[in-house]
Amino acid sequence: MEKTKVIIDCDPGIDDSLAIMLALKSPEIEVIGITIVCGNSPVEMGAGNAKKVLKQMNRLDVPVYIGESKPLKREYVNALDTHGEDGLGESFLPEVEGWQQEMGAVDFMADILKREKVSVIALGPMTNFATLIQKDREAFGRIEKLVSMGGTFKSHGNCSPVAEYNYWCDPDAAALVYATTHEIGKKIHMIGLDVTRKIVLTPTLLEYICRLNKETGEFIKKITKFYFDFHWEWEHIIGCVINDPLAVAYFLNPAICEGFESYVQIETTGISLGQSVVDSMNFYRKTANTKVLTEVDVYAFFQLFLSRILDMKSEKLDILQDLI
Repeated sequence: MEKTKVIIDCDPGIDDSLAIMLALKSPEIEVIGITIVCGNSPVEMGAGNAKKVLKQMNRLDVPVYIGESKPLKREYVNALDTHGEDGLGESFLPEVEGWQQEMGAVDFMADILKREKVSVIALGPMTNFATLIQKDREAFGRIEKLVSMGGTFKSHGNCSPVAEYNYWCDPDAAALVYATTHEIGKKIHMIGLDVTRKIVLTPTLLEYICRLNKETGEFIKKITKFYFDFHWEWEHIIGCVINDPLAVAYFLNPAICEGFESYVQIETTGISLGQSVVDSMNFYRKTANTKVLTEVDVYAFFQLFLSRILDMKSEKLDILQDLI
């Protein structure tokens, strides 16, 4: 089976880490690089966290490239209040020394995209891609498929009434990427809060994971405890929303989510900073630059996610339906 080559652009982050785990356990894709952007955690911390996950997965062969350390224009605001002091749920796992790539993330993307067919799963702010557009627009245009965990259509925001964090963190970058995508006639697959909010890792599901695979379960438990506490304090959810793995799952199996095509632009000023404005009624009469995902099969997601990270056939997850 020919594998699809993929770059994962991320800001680890707890749910980024779970997404990396899913991607590395999926035989359909080959992760040729992990590029880091400032977002949930500062860029150096994010790179360190990515290496911690790779070590856990015994996949330190996957190169990690450090990208942009601040947004295009606005002041950088991290999300360590959500992800913990170390960006990984205050698990304080030991640092992984070495394995440092000399090439930066943007230069890596510019080089590889001109030589090979590569898709991108973007799990953080879009600063690396905006910088790529500014430096080498042709290379950006060669991305085969771009899936972005970001934005929201009808669901409320998670860092303002209307904005999702990734686009709020660097709205100017997101705006440039969406505008450029429209200009070159491509589409972003927007995995926003309308669908990711439905992906909740509950204590029962986590215990199920631990029963099926103690090592993997204990690792996930260690990095998500802070996340569980945060979600209870702020949203009174018993469990935690794991946004980013859904973007990977959708890339693997697009039937997991449904939605519609629309023109989308990102607001860069005022109280709507970072809002993804979805022209669902076609007021602008502009060609669609986005596939906006609005519905998700939660059971299908967890069936895929758990079977992959636990190295099990999906039919062996006999009681999963009762736990969702």
